[in-house]
Amino acid sequence: MKKKWGMGLFIGVILAALMLSACSNKTNTDSTKEKEFRYAMSGLYKPFNFKENGKLQGFDVEIGQALAKKMGMKAVPVTNPWETIIQGLQSKKYDAIIGSMTVTDERKKSVDFTETYYRSGAQIFVRKDNRNIQAPSDLKGKKIGVVKASTYKELALTYTDKKNVVEYDSDITALMDLPTGRLDAVITDQMVGFPIIKAGAIKIQDVGEPLTHDDQAIAVRKEDKELKEKINKALQEIIKDGTYKKISDKWFGRSILGE
Repeated sequence: MKKKWGMGLFIGVILAALMLSACSNKTNTDSTKEKEFRYAMSGLYKPFNFKENGKLQGFDVEIGQALAKKMGMKAVPVTNPWETIIQGLQSKKYDAIIGSMTVTDERKKSVDFTETYYRSGAQIFVRKDNRNIQAPSDLKGKKIGVVKASTYKELALTYTDKKNVVEYDSDITALMDLPTGRLDAVITDQMVGFPIIKAGAIKIQDVGEPLTHDDQAIAVRKEDKELKEKINKALQEIIKDGTYKKISDKWFGRSILGE
C-alpha cells in the first residue's frame, strides 16, 4: 500500500508540474500578443478614409495607426455605413470611431469624445464657371447636395427647402454632379473639396466664407473612460513628436489641427 501511494504522489507531482508549465507558457504567449485597437470609418470620405485597390487608407487610417502604436496596440481599421456607425460602436463591433466625426450635443448623448484631432468647416462648393452663387443668401431655391446622415443636411435646409436637398452616399459623388448641372451647390467639409480643387480632377470652386467651424474628435463608448484617456495621451504624443504633422502634410500639405 505504501508503494502504491508513493507512485501516485510521484505521478501527481509530475502532472502538477506539467500544468504549471502550460499555464506559464500561455501567460507568456498572452503577454506578448498585442491587443487590437479596432476603429471604424465609412471608407467613403476621401482623403480621410477611402479604399483604393482594395486597401483602406487615408488621414484617419494613419492617425489611428499612429495612436495604436503609442498605446502599444495593433491597429485594425474597419468600415461601417455612416448612418449606423454609432450603433456599431455601442454594440461593440469596434472600440472607437476615427472617421472625421463632428462633435455635436446630439452625438454627445450617445458617445464620449476625445480631444479634437482636427478642425474644419462646412463650405459651399459650386461649378467652376458658376457666377450666380457667391454667398449663402444665393442658395435660396437652389438644389444642394449633401452626404446622408450628416450635419450638412440640416445646414442646407436653413438655405433652401426640403425638396431641393439631395442626399448622397458620398461627398465625392455629390461634387462630381456639380459640373453636370444636376446640382447647383454642394455643402461639405473644406477638407474634402480643397484637395479636389488642387488636383483639378473636378471643375469646382469654393465660394464665400466657411459656414461653420467644426471640431472633429474620436468617439468611444461612454463607459470606456480608460481608453479615452489613453487615446488623448497618445494624441498629444503624436502631436508633440511631429508624427501628426507628417501625416497631415502627406494628405493636405499642411497641419489641419487648426491651432
